[in-house]
Amino acid sequence: MLWTIAVILFVLWAVGLVSSYTLGGFIHLLLVLALISLLVEVIRRRRVA
Repeated sequence: MLWTIAVILFVLWAVGLVSSYTLGGFIHLLLVLALISLLVEVIRRRRVA
């Protein structure tokens, strides 16, 4: 589910860049949060395995 949210946020971010329409930087903040959460998940998986 985390990967799905990250992909959706990335697509919305890319659409915002292409169409020059952003939500006051909010979508960029969400993208950064999604990337940080993905990195944390990858690090946790490597420590467990």
